[in-house]
Amino acid sequence: MRVYVIRHGETDSNALGIFQGQTDGMLTAEGIELARVTGEALRDVPFDAAYTSPLTRAVDTAGAVLESNCGTCKRAVVDRRLIEIDMGDYEGKRFRPGESEVDAELTRLFFEDPFAFPGFPNGEDARQVCVRTQEFLRELALADYGNVLVSTHGFALRAMLNGLYGNSNDFWQGHVPYNCSISVLESEGDGFRLVESDLVLYDPSRRVDRYASY
Repeated sequence: MRVYVIRHGETDSNALGIFQGQTDGMLTAEGIELARVTGEALRDVPFDAAYTSPLTRAVDTAGAVLESNCGTCKRAVVDRRLIEIDMGDYEGKRFRPGESEVDAELTRLFFEDPFAFPGFPNGEDARQVCVRTQEFLRELALADYGNVLVSTHGFALRAMLNGLYGNSNDFWQGHVPYNCSISVLESEGDGFRLVESDLVLYDPSRRVDRYASY
């Protein structure tokens, strides 16, 4: 089995530096285009199963990939374990230096060392997200599929794959995953191994790290 884990396309909140978390929202025109281009690049990978977070930005990203795909799966199954971290009281708040509406030290910890981050007020912490996303991955490892698409979010993706990275203490692996970047897993024993990380299938000049200031 090969599993293609994709982060959703760009949203307005991504572009504006707003904590989005589990708040729903649409893809921007750029987000839709990146999802479409990525789907075209994967058109010859026959997906026979797909799963998505329930949030619209992930559902629409999965839909764009599956629309042009040669496989039998044309619609993703919603699994709530794939939803983004619950940012609690911080959802909808700006976080960039100079315009931040939230605690600067908590924000720094979130972007620099999520395992030292105590969690969002009235939200989740890193370990809670690791538990639910990795539970999903363990269940998926028991399935009998050829190629599977998983559409999720930046923090949730890193949490899900944390145990597969060479250095699991480095939560972000250097940066937040780029919009519509893909990590590829292959079956190994009763689990998976990571064979590609943060693969971008569109023009690299369109790749944006909006969190580099941290």
